[in-house]
Order: sequence, then C-alpha cells, then structure tokens
Amino acid sequence: MAKRSVLTIRVPEDLKLRMERLAQSQGVSLNQLALYAFSREASEIETQMFFTRRLGGRSRTDILKSFDELMAKVPARDVVDETDRL
Repeated sequence: MAKRSVLTIRVPEDLKLRMERLAQSQGVSLNQLALYAFSREASEIETQMFFTRRLGGRSRTDILKSFDELMAKVPARDVVDETDRL
C-alpha cells in the first residue's frame, strides 16, 4: 500500500458545502470524493502536458496538413464492405 500523508487545504465555505453534498449523494466520504477529484484533475493536467510536449508547438492547421499529406500517400482501393467507407 502506498504511504499516506495528510494535506490540509483551505477552500471557500460554499465549495466545502458543495463537496459535502456531492459526497453524500455519491455515498462516499468527503475525503474519498476529494481524493477522486484531485486524482482526476491531476490526470487531466498530465494528459494536457503530454500532448503539449508531443505536439511541439505545432498548430492545428499544421497537424491537419501533415495528416492530409500522409493520407494522400495511401493508395486508393475498392471498398469491400460498406462499413469501411468514409
């Protein structure tokens, strides 16, 4: 099991009340809901950082242009199954 530590945060009272209501409606403790929310948001931020690094500052237009150039290299072929048609 991972080592646990305590994190104390200060939040506005209205946010705390919202989180308590959400936790109650989900049948979990406030701690479990907060842990879930932190984990989910951390994953979202890490994913965004990954794609930002991966794209290397290229614009959407540049990426789509590269994709179109790559697809132009794929030879045309007859569609055997209608579900394969774009």
